[in-house]
Amino acid sequence: MSRTAIRVVLADDHSVVRRGIREFLTEAGDIQVVGEADSGVQALELIDQRHPDVAVLDVQMPGGGGIEVARRVREKGLGLGILILTAYDDPPYIRAAIDAGANGYVLKSSEAEEIVDAVRAVCEGRDVLDARLPVSPSELTEAMLAAQLTERERDVLSLAARGLTNKAIGFQLSISDRTVQGHLANIYEKLGAASRTEAVTRAAALKLIDAPHF
Repeated sequence: MSRTAIRVVLADDHSVVRRGIREFLTEAGDIQVVGEADSGVQALELIDQRHPDVAVLDVQMPGGGGIEVARRVREKGLGLGILILTAYDDPPYIRAAIDAGANGYVLKSSEAEEIVDAVRAVCEGRDVLDARLPVSPSELTEAMLAAQLTERERDVLSLAARGLTNKAIGFQLSISDRTVQGHLANIYEKLGAASRTEAVTRAAALKLIDAPHF
Protein backbone atom coordinates (compact mmCIF):
# COMPACT_ATOMS: atom_id res chain seq x y z
CA MET A 1 0.00 0.00 0.00
CA SER A 2 1.32 3.42 -0.98
CA ARG A 3 2.10 5.90 1.79
CA THR A 4 -0.10 8.37 -0.05
CA ALA A 5 -2.96 5.93 -0.57
CA ILE A 6 -6.34 7.45 -1.37
CA ARG A 7 -8.56 6.88 1.68
CA VAL A 8 -12.05 5.75 0.67
CA VAL A 9 -15.33 5.28 2.51
CA LEU A 10 -17.53 2.89 0.54
CA ALA A 11 -21.31 2.93 0.99
CA ASP A 12 -23.70 0.42 -0.57
CA ASP A 13 -26.50 -1.53 1.08
CA HIS A 14 -25.58 -4.76 -0.71
CA SER A 15 -22.68 -6.53 1.03
CA VAL A 16 -21.78 -8.59 -2.04
CA VAL A 17 -21.48 -5.43 -4.13
CA ARG A 18 -19.37 -3.74 -1.46
CA ARG A 19 -17.06 -6.73 -1.29
CA GLY A 20 -16.48 -6.72 -5.04
CA ILE A 21 -15.84 -2.99 -5.19
CA ARG A 22 -13.53 -3.12 -2.15
CA GLU A 23 -11.48 -5.91 -3.72
CA PHE A 24 -10.68 -4.16 -6.98
CA LEU A 25 -10.14 -0.79 -5.31
CA THR A 26 -7.65 -2.37 -2.91
CA GLU A 27 -5.95 -4.27 -5.72
CA ALA A 28 -5.23 -0.94 -7.44
CA GLY A 29 -2.41 -0.43 -4.92
CA ASP A 30 -2.93 3.27 -4.26
CA ILE A 31 -6.41 3.07 -2.71
CA GLN A 32 -7.31 2.08 0.85
CA VAL A 33 -10.92 1.41 1.89
CA VAL A 34 -11.03 2.80 5.44
CA GLY A 35 -14.71 2.22 6.10
CA GLU A 36 -17.81 0.50 4.72
CA ALA A 37 -21.40 1.55 5.25
CA ASP A 38 -24.74 0.00 4.37
CA SER A 39 -26.83 3.14 4.92
CA GLY A 40 -26.66 6.88 4.44
CA VAL A 41 -26.56 7.49 8.18
CA GLN A 42 -23.62 5.15 8.64
CA ALA A 43 -21.84 6.68 5.64
CA LEU A 44 -22.03 10.14 7.23
CA GLU A 45 -20.77 8.79 10.54
CA LEU A 46 -17.79 7.12 8.87
CA ILE A 47 -16.97 10.23 6.86
CA ASP A 48 -16.88 12.23 10.10
CA GLN A 49 -14.80 9.58 11.89
CA ARG A 50 -12.36 8.42 9.19
CA HIS A 51 -11.83 11.65 7.21
CA PRO A 52 -11.59 9.95 3.80
CA ASP A 53 -10.28 11.54 0.62
CA VAL A 54 -13.17 10.07 -1.37
CA ALA A 55 -16.65 8.75 -0.59
CA VAL A 56 -18.02 6.18 -3.05
CA LEU A 57 -21.80 6.19 -2.65
CA ASP A 58 -24.76 4.27 -4.04
CA VAL A 59 -27.83 6.33 -4.96
CA GLN A 60 -30.40 4.23 -3.10
CA MET A 61 -29.68 3.22 0.50
CA PRO A 62 -31.66 3.05 3.75
CA GLY A 63 -31.26 6.09 5.95
CA GLY A 64 -30.53 8.42 3.05
CA GLY A 65 -29.07 7.67 -0.36
CA GLY A 66 -25.86 8.91 -1.91
CA ILE A 67 -27.39 12.16 -3.14
CA GLU A 68 -28.57 13.08 0.36
CA VAL A 69 -25.19 12.10 1.81
CA ALA A 70 -23.44 14.31 -0.76
CA ARG A 71 -25.70 17.23 0.11
CA ARG A 72 -25.06 16.83 3.84
CA VAL A 73 -21.31 16.56 3.29
CA ARG A 74 -21.23 19.77 1.25
CA GLU A 75 -23.40 21.58 3.80
CA LYS A 76 -20.69 20.78 6.36
CA GLY A 77 -18.12 22.35 4.04
CA LEU A 78 -16.13 19.13 3.64
CA GLY A 79 -13.91 19.04 0.57
CA LEU A 80 -13.57 15.30 -0.01
CA GLY A 81 -14.25 13.86 -3.45
CA ILE A 82 -17.69 12.31 -3.89
CA LEU A 83 -18.28 9.58 -6.46
CA ILE A 84 -21.78 8.28 -7.08
CA LEU A 85 -21.53 4.64 -8.17
CA THR A 86 -24.94 3.31 -9.18
CA ALA A 87 -27.05 1.31 -11.58
CA TYR A 88 -29.37 4.29 -12.17
CA ASP A 89 -28.74 6.24 -15.38
CA ASP A 90 -31.86 8.43 -15.18
CA PRO A 91 -31.11 12.13 -15.94
CA PRO A 92 -33.00 13.41 -12.84
CA TYR A 93 -30.73 11.32 -10.58
CA ILE A 94 -27.63 12.54 -12.42
CA ARG A 95 -28.57 16.21 -12.19
CA ALA A 96 -29.63 15.87 -8.54
CA ALA A 97 -26.29 14.27 -7.70
CA ILE A 98 -24.31 17.03 -9.37
CA ASP A 99 -26.50 19.72 -7.77
CA ALA A 100 -25.84 18.07 -4.39
CA GLY A 101 -22.10 18.44 -4.90
CA ALA A 102 -20.99 15.08 -6.27
CA ASN A 103 -17.80 15.19 -8.35
CA GLY A 104 -18.54 12.06 -10.33
CA TYR A 105 -21.34 9.79 -11.50
CA VAL A 106 -20.37 6.34 -12.77
CA LEU A 107 -22.41 3.23 -13.52
CA LYS A 108 -21.77 -0.03 -11.64
CA SER A 109 -21.58 -1.81 -14.99
CA SER A 110 -18.29 0.00 -15.68
CA GLU A 111 -15.04 -1.94 -15.88
CA ALA A 112 -13.09 -2.12 -12.62
CA GLU A 113 -10.29 0.05 -14.03
CA GLU A 114 -12.80 2.74 -15.04
CA ILE A 115 -14.12 2.92 -11.47
CA VAL A 116 -10.58 2.99 -10.06
CA ASP A 117 -9.72 5.85 -12.43
CA ALA A 118 -12.88 7.68 -11.37
CA VAL A 119 -11.88 7.44 -7.71
CA ARG A 120 -8.45 8.84 -8.53
CA ALA A 121 -9.98 11.64 -10.59
CA VAL A 122 -12.44 12.87 -7.96
CA CYS A 123 -9.68 12.68 -5.35
CA GLU A 124 -7.75 15.15 -7.51
CA GLY A 125 -10.78 17.43 -7.74
CA ARG A 126 -11.72 16.52 -11.31
CA ASP A 127 -15.27 15.87 -12.48
CA VAL A 128 -16.16 12.47 -13.91
CA LEU A 129 -19.25 11.43 -15.88
CA ASP A 130 -19.78 7.96 -17.28
CA ALA A 131 -19.66 8.21 -21.09
CA ARG A 132 -22.76 6.01 -21.36
CA LEU A 133 -25.02 8.38 -19.42
CA PRO A 134 -27.95 9.82 -21.43
CA VAL A 135 -26.73 13.38 -20.87
CA SER A 136 -23.74 15.19 -22.29
CA PRO A 137 -21.02 16.79 -20.13
CA SER A 138 -21.93 20.18 -21.59
CA GLU A 139 -25.48 19.83 -20.24
CA LEU A 140 -24.12 19.44 -16.72
CA THR A 141 -21.24 21.92 -16.81
CA GLU A 142 -23.35 24.71 -15.34
CA ALA A 143 -24.63 22.50 -12.53
CA MET A 144 -21.13 21.24 -11.75
CA LEU A 145 -19.62 24.70 -11.55
CA ALA A 146 -22.54 26.12 -9.59
CA ALA A 147 -22.21 23.29 -7.07
CA GLN A 148 -18.51 24.04 -6.64
CA LEU A 149 -19.04 27.74 -5.89
CA THR A 150 -20.08 28.67 -2.35
CA GLU A 151 -22.89 31.15 -1.78
CA ARG A 152 -20.40 33.82 -0.73
CA GLU A 153 -18.24 33.17 -3.82
CA ARG A 154 -21.32 33.64 -6.02
CA ASP A 155 -22.07 36.92 -4.21
CA VAL A 156 -18.51 38.14 -4.83
CA LEU A 157 -18.64 37.09 -8.48
CA SER A 158 -22.00 38.83 -9.05
CA LEU A 159 -20.66 42.09 -7.59
CA ALA A 160 -17.45 41.77 -9.64
CA ALA A 161 -19.65 41.42 -12.73
CA ARG A 162 -21.14 44.81 -11.88
CA GLY A 163 -17.67 46.33 -12.05
CA LEU A 164 -17.15 46.86 -8.32
CA THR A 165 -13.60 46.99 -6.96
CA ASN A 166 -12.43 44.62 -4.23
CA LYS A 167 -12.88 47.41 -1.70
CA ALA A 168 -16.44 48.09 -2.87
CA ILE A 169 -17.29 44.39 -2.85
CA GLY A 170 -15.92 44.13 0.67
CA PHE A 171 -18.04 47.10 1.77
CA GLN A 172 -21.18 45.57 0.24
CA LEU A 173 -20.59 42.20 1.92
CA SER A 174 -19.08 43.53 5.17
CA ILE A 175 -15.81 41.66 4.63
CA SER A 176 -12.20 42.81 4.20
CA ASP A 177 -10.43 43.47 0.89
CA ARG A 178 -8.13 40.55 1.64
CA THR A 179 -11.10 38.22 2.14
CA VAL A 180 -12.53 39.36 -1.19
CA GLN A 181 -9.19 38.64 -2.83
CA GLY A 182 -9.20 35.16 -1.28
CA HIS A 183 -12.69 34.46 -2.58
CA LEU A 184 -11.68 35.61 -6.06
CA ALA A 185 -8.62 33.34 -6.01
CA ASN A 186 -10.87 30.39 -5.16
CA ILE A 187 -13.29 31.37 -7.92
CA TYR A 188 -10.48 31.58 -10.50
CA GLU A 189 -9.30 28.10 -9.55
CA LYS A 190 -12.78 26.56 -9.69
CA LEU A 191 -13.68 28.17 -13.01
CA GLY A 192 -10.25 27.67 -14.56
CA ALA A 193 -9.89 31.42 -15.06
CA ALA A 194 -6.75 33.55 -14.95
CA SER A 195 -8.37 36.92 -14.23
CA ARG A 196 -11.48 38.65 -12.91
CA THR A 197 -12.67 39.44 -16.43
CA GLU A 198 -12.23 35.84 -17.57
CA ALA A 199 -14.01 34.46 -14.50
CA VAL A 200 -16.96 36.82 -14.89
CA THR A 201 -17.21 36.25 -18.64
CA ARG A 202 -17.15 32.49 -18.26
CA ALA A 203 -19.65 32.50 -15.40
CA ALA A 204 -22.02 34.69 -17.44
CA ALA A 205 -21.68 32.41 -20.48
CA LEU A 206 -22.63 29.47 -18.27
CA LYS A 207 -25.54 31.48 -16.83
CA LEU A 208 -24.17 31.30 -13.30
CA ILE A 209 -24.52 35.08 -13.03
CA ASP A 210 -26.10 37.90 -15.03
CA ALA A 211 -24.17 39.37 -17.97
CA PRO A 212 -21.24 41.56 -16.81
CA HIS A 213 -21.24 45.35 -16.89
CA PHE A 214 -17.59 46.31 -17.36
